[in-house]
Amino acid sequence: MRHNRAINHLGRKSAHRKAMLSNMACSLILHKRITTTLAKAKALRMYVEPLITKSKEDTTHSRRTVFSYLKQKEAVTELFRVVAPKIMDRPGGYTRILKLGFRQGDAADMALMELVDFNEAAMAAPVKAEKKTTRRSRSKKVAAEKPEEAAPAAETAKEE
Repeated sequence: MRHNRAINHLGRKSAHRKAMLSNMACSLILHKRITTTLAKAKALRMYVEPLITKSKEDTTHSRRTVFSYLKQKEAVTELFRVVAPKIMDRPGGYTRILKLGFRQGDAADMALMELVDFNEAAMAAPVKAEKKTTRRSRSKKVAAEKPEEAAPAAETAKEE
């Protein structure tokens, strides 16, 4: 049983895992989307979402806390200046994981991980106008009754 085993260790020692997640988080923040394996993407989501939440409050303490995880000044600056204002009103769920299929070499599950508010393709997609539909299930008899019901209502409006 997996009691009390919340962290996926990804087959690495803790120092290697922390460095890898830090680099992946910096790449995600700087490029807004990355392609990786599904297991790493799920581990990265648990790593980066609390950092994005902490970036909502732009204080020296929160910047230093985030820097202790990311260790790249450019990524911290991008997080606090560009990412934080866009996600300010979002109550969580800052990342999206899309499955891509299997990798050619070792058949690993691949995934595209992106920041939700920075998907230009989804945000720029035009909203489709609703298509007019014709109801063919109603009979002509029901359609013929409608004008008769509308006529008395029109006459009462004229009398007033």
